Amino acid sequence: MFDLLVHVRVTDPAEAPAVAEAFADMRPLCLAEDGCVHWNAYQSLEDETRFTLVERWASRESWEAHGTEKAIQEIYLPRVLPRVEREVHPSRTLGTEGDQ
Repeated sequence: MFDLLVHVRVTDPAEAPAVAEAFADMRPLCLAEDGCVHWNAYQSLEDETRFTLVERWASRESWEAHGTEKAIQEIYLPRVLPRVEREVHPSRTLGTEGDQ
């Protein structure tokens, strides 16, 4: 498994609704991709400009292929990336040896 956390901050608060809509549009496309095990976007209740993506892919190769798919090419790159600062963190789940 390949787990990924992406922390996103919208630079202009007025753009937060557009980013939230883009993430909602991405979800079904990501989940339909080969190798996508889990994909959710979360918006902070404390700060509407902050989002976290939680992704699980069957392999790093599956995640890398994700970059060529519609969700990234037609939604993330044009509708999200120009509006945000982000941190991408390949991650591991703690306390789950043998589960990965």
